[in-house]
Amino acid sequence: MLHPDYPIATERLLLRPATVADIDAMHAYKSRAEVCRYLPYAPMSRDEVAERVEGLWARTELTEVGQGLNLCVEEKASGRLLGDVVLFWRDAESRMGEIGYVFSPEAAGHGYATEAAAALLRLGFDGLSLHRVTARIDARNHASARVLDRLGMRREAVHLHDMWLENEWSDTVVYALLEDEWRAAGR
Repeated sequence: MLHPDYPIATERLLLRPATVADIDAMHAYKSRAEVCRYLPYAPMSRDEVAERVEGLWARTELTEVGQGLNLCVEEKASGRLLGDVVLFWRDAESRMGEIGYVFSPEAAGHGYATEAAAALLRLGFDGLSLHRVTARIDARNHASARVLDRLGMRREAVHLHDMWLENEWSDTVVYALLEDEWRAAGR
């Protein structure tokens, strides 16, 4: 089980559960085609974002395998919502999890995704005692690959034509990091 204390603070960011006050800011980037281009969902309407914020994304803890913890990423200095991240608890016996993230294009190029994803890895390894954390990205998403590389995650597999996105097949690249590797890197 995982019951984080909120907000989760990093040097420049606060990670916290979404509230109804975040709906418009989340919709501003989740409704954009260029943001969703490499994601397994289409641009979202405001109503779709609101439904998820009030439902699936309202979870504040992980109590059982299969759940995901979605958190907003807020810039400490300005209070601006930059994006959101998710930690999935995939398997208790094998102690496996998965991370994901999506950010507004205006937040790109400042290291926010790397900083927020590192906080998720810490939460997974320290909070859930995970042994292994994976991330899956579209092979064309080079910016996301750079984030995972900076985190020290290893490219382990390429799944060819495993997802139908925007009327074409896409490949998925799987990255992984073991708890021992995370700790050896001094994280």
